[in-house]
Amino acid sequence: MLECVPNFSEARDFDAVEEILGAIKSAEILNVHTDIDHNRTVATFTGSVEQAVAAAFELSRSAVELLDIREHIGVHPFIGVVDVIPFIPLEGSTMDDAVSAAHILGEKLWKELKLPVYFYGHAGLVDLPFVRKNRGKFDIGDKLNPHAGAVAIGARDFLIAFNINLNTPDFSIAQSIAKNIREKRSGMKGVRALGLYLESRNVSQVSINITDCRATTLKMVFDAVSKWAREYKVEIIESELVGMLPRFAVFPEMARYLHMGGFSEKKILC
Repeated sequence: MLECVPNFSEARDFDAVEEILGAIKSAEILNVHTDIDHNRTVATFTGSVEQAVAAAFELSRSAVELLDIREHIGVHPFIGVVDVIPFIPLEGSTMDDAVSAAHILGEKLWKELKLPVYFYGHAGLVDLPFVRKNRGKFDIGDKLNPHAGAVAIGARDFLIAFNINLNTPDFSIAQSIAKNIREKRSGMKGVRALGLYLESRNVSQVSINITDCRATTLKMVFDAVSKWAREYKVEIIESELVGMLPRFAVFPEMARYLHMGGFSEKKILC
């Protein structure tokens, strides 16, 4: 079994979101996360290589038909109407299976939708941040789709996407905290982070990806953000999980400790 977590660039047009998600027939959707400030929807489903590829294609085809990246506005970085599609091996599958799914999907998206592809993680030679920053030659395809942009398809291990909201609209504070905790600034292993302003809530957010959630736990990241928040004399309002997380990453009283509302067993993948 593979986990697949496609992110597409729409959250404000509820009808479009429902239609795109409704296009998935080959796998059961386990979780959906939408954010109007990010203007982004994250879906999670599982299946065999064939099922995961088919479901990811169904979602992508609908998104390409309905969305226009030239009209997109949101605080999250994006490269296309379907921004990123990672495949993650679960028990009984291997990283080779995830790589195979990524490559099969990439060929299909270019051949049938003329959506050019960057590969990342184990499916390519670079990590996702490199793709976002450099956007060089496509791995498949020779030009941007005029209204759908491009897509990054990857094969990777578990990743935890986690947002922490601060009681200040000054997003320079969130940016500074993000800079202090991210790995490339000698921060925490496997941590990528951005500081953002959420207009709908008039607060700032530290938006975090933990790419090595065995080495760096949610508790460690939350504690680090809490420490820097105290330094800047701001408070944490709440945190939120984007998508799902593996059971090994859960700890006792986690939701209370992380100020995380709406957490339940349904958000634990395996």
